[in-house]
Amino acid sequence: MPSNSPPVHSWREASRVYFKRQVVSMLFLGFAAGLPFLLVFSTLSRWLAEVGISRTVIGFFSWVGITYSIKVLWAPVVDRLPLPGLTQWLGKRRSWMLLGQLGILLGLLAMAFIPPQEHLTLFALAALLVAFSSATQDVALDAYRIEIIAAEYQGAMSAMYIGGYRLGTLVAGAGALYLAEFQGWSQAYLIMALLMLVGMIAVLLVAEPEHKISLTTYENEERVIHYLEDSAHLPDWLRKLVAWFIGAVVCPFTDFFSRNGSLAITILLLISLFRITDITMASMANPFYFDLGYSKIEVANITKLVGFFMTLGGAALGGILVVRYGIMRPLLAGAISVALTNLLFAVMAWTGYDLIMLTLVISADSLSGGFATAAFIAYLSSLTNQAYTATQYALFSSLMTLVPKILAGFSGIIVDAQGYVFFFIYASITGIPAIGLVLYLMNAEKRDKGKDTREKGQEPGG
Repeated sequence: MPSNSPPVHSWREASRVYFKRQVVSMLFLGFAAGLPFLLVFSTLSRWLAEVGISRTVIGFFSWVGITYSIKVLWAPVVDRLPLPGLTQWLGKRRSWMLLGQLGILLGLLAMAFIPPQEHLTLFALAALLVAFSSATQDVALDAYRIEIIAAEYQGAMSAMYIGGYRLGTLVAGAGALYLAEFQGWSQAYLIMALLMLVGMIAVLLVAEPEHKISLTTYENEERVIHYLEDSAHLPDWLRKLVAWFIGAVVCPFTDFFSRNGSLAITILLLISLFRITDITMASMANPFYFDLGYSKIEVANITKLVGFFMTLGGAALGGILVVRYGIMRPLLAGAISVALTNLLFAVMAWTGYDLIMLTLVISADSLSGGFATAAFIAYLSSLTNQAYTATQYALFSSLMTLVPKILAGFSGIIVDAQGYVFFFIYASITGIPAIGLVLYLMNAEKRDKGKDTREKGQEPGG
């Protein structure tokens, strides 16, 4: 299990982490990651509805988002395959980020110039190109973020990334709607495409991370060498293909289990369960606001604008505390705070319509959500091996939403049967397993440290 013990930093040193150039760069790279997301989801749905596309077809368009959930399938390619010309120029991570951004740019340009009501299939393919390229950019960007700076700064990196990402979604959501209202949808998507230049310029300006391969990793990949030695009777192309598959796909998974030993399953359980509380609650949030009588303007002003700034504040606080105290204590605090804020929604469901109450609850929920997310991303980053960063982090990021999204599908049944007060209490209770797992892993880390200390004390001359 990787050590998450806190380095020694003063509060002043911890707060100055946001002035590091690597951390600042994540604001612009996060913007490039967040911008395309809504342009193939809710913003796109509004465009299609306005031009008369049927609700059935609009529903089918949501399937392009599956690319974000299955990006782990091509993450090994991003981890291992050099891009002719680009990799020699920019390096392994930046070349794939730039390729993904170029795909997003071209896809958005195609969507801007293809009328969906006349050429729906071509328009759908352009949207798919945007989603696939965006997911590919995410794979390379996550690997870059982890490799470019020490683990103790990952909380700040994730906080700045969250800030940039949320800014990108704000521009692609509210910004694109404003542009579409006054300039038309094609012009709006054309401007969104040009805004991808922000990320492309950032990629050209940042440095390529140093790729460090541990001795354990080299030993782990000796199986590839043994395979090549033992398979001389097979065709050369097949030997190379299987060897690549072992090194790029098999080794990342065996590496994770070999490094974490008996705690590997516990860690995967934590990854699967950590976000159950907020994803379960979020699935019923908008129907809840509607049923309590809040208007769309009230919801937009409070949940989007107030929530945006409170999320940034929470993420920034999480980044500072990770530098100050290490990862596990902020992770525990985040898990507890996210579970507790769901109880505030239960109180709001009981009291009814109240704008002040809505503002307070959204502020607390967004603050805790930003804080917990920054700590959780830092934790996931600490679990990766730099030899397989893209593949392992893609696995973790896919796994962290799978179980929560499945359970969230039953949220409406619970609300219809028991009401909102019961539902939000239930959503809060679903956070207890994650809290317990964090405590268990913290205790396991303490035991490992105590064991190491005793063993060193027993060494001759110790």
